Amino acid sequence: MASRSAYLDGLKMLARRELSEKQVRDRLARRGHSAEDIDQAIERLTSERAIDDVRVAEAIARTETTIKRRGRLRVKRQIEGAGIAASIASRAVNDVFEQLDSDALLEAALARRLRGDRPIAGEAEFQRLYRYLTAQGFEPDRVLQALRARSGGRSPR
Repeated sequence: MASRSAYLDGLKMLARRELSEKQVRDRLARRGHSAEDIDQAIERLTSERAIDDVRVAEAIARTETTIKRRGRLRVKRQIEGAGIAASIASRAVNDVFEQLDSDALLEAALARRLRGDRPIAGEAEFQRLYRYLTAQGFEPDRVLQALRARSGGRSPR
């Protein structure tokens, strides 16, 4: 009976949104279910494909790129942060980024931050944008290239 309760709780969680196996495990544990009940519930949910880490990784990758406009490195960190294996995260990131223009994604993130097409005002703004874009997961060399293009070739130092 108790394992059925853990299963139903897990199913309700998954009805609201995609979650990784680790996220479901953690949430069931916080609700006070025993480790044995959690294992049984996870096994059943996985066999029914209600839990699928590959599907969750792909969903996170799509959301992070299309809505939040984040770069490859940040997207991979977000997926791994959901408790998904690094190999699955890498595969999902590669699949999503094959379908994207990484430079256009970087330009969109930069335009959003600059609120349009205006040039970079000065050295301090250049450095602030560099820190922001690298924190968003874009490769440092591509960030510098994009920032230099927006600032007329100027760069730090």
